[in-house]
Amino acid sequence: MSNHSNTLVTEFILLGFPELCHLQGLLFGLFLTIYVVTILENVVIVGTISASRQLHMPMYFFLANLSVLETLYTTVTVPKLLAGLLAGAKAISFSGCLTQLFLFLSLGSSECFLLTTMACDRYVAICRPLHYPVIMDSRLCLHLAISAWLGGFLASFVSTALISRLRFCGPNALNHFFCDVSPLLQLSCSDTAAIEMLDFVAALAVLATSLTVTSISYARILATVLRIPGGAGRRKAFSTCASHLVVVLIFYTTTTFMYARPHAISSFDLNKLVSVIYSIVTPLLNPIIYCLRNRDIREALTKLLQTPRFS
Repeated sequence: MSNHSNTLVTEFILLGFPELCHLQGLLFGLFLTIYVVTILENVVIVGTISASRQLHMPMYFFLANLSVLETLYTTVTVPKLLAGLLAGAKAISFSGCLTQLFLFLSLGSSECFLLTTMACDRYVAICRPLHYPVIMDSRLCLHLAISAWLGGFLASFVSTALISRLRFCGPNALNHFFCDVSPLLQLSCSDTAAIEMLDFVAALAVLATSLTVTSISYARILATVLRIPGGAGRRKAFSTCASHLVVVLIFYTTTTFMYARPHAISSFDLNKLVSVIYSIVTPLLNPIIYCLRNRDIREALTKLLQTPRFS
């Protein structure tokens, strides 16, 4: 993907958080704890869903996919960040930087499509409950999940390929903790106006399409929930959708701020703060909001823990 004949820079230096250099040890402990907890949360969720037959339903199938995706999403950036904080290993090769960029953008786009798929699943379950088992069969669920994963990688390929062809003459210090679009464009000595606009259009297409479908789905869900006669049924349906909406709002607000703008962000302190929220904090909170507050998952996990392993 990279074209080394067009660049004089062979590696980049990820500066991370130079303004907090006196807190490197604290940041390392904080990010390591968040990363380990995030991985454990998602492993527990995937394991519980896989081992519990009562959870073999479309909603939990998509939640398991989301857990796998977010495990990979955090693993693309956090280990390199931790290495930089602990050992000062802040150099990353040109090809390694492009690979990290491609994986990060692809997994982020896939999460957009997966959240949209989950919103559509909840729409069918709540608004068309009698048709739900017929519509959301295992074959369709598998196709939707594969489409979300592939769609994210295809959506990010063109932007990454274009960035790989830019000239980087130096300096090579990225004022960020991972390779992202804005800091890379700031370092390029090529004209980046066309790529900035193409990247903006691609990001807007992914975000606008998925956000529109998600918004319509939840608007119809809300209208249906308000018509439910029983208070208990209304509260149960609203509780499930409210948890989903919290995740959707956090994810789309931060990603739209970062990527759906026609010019590279110049305020990198704000850039890094928002990046920490959607790349590190949000994956930590999503399993709690989506799954660990879910009664069915809690009951299935309790049952698994109480099941004797040896006869």
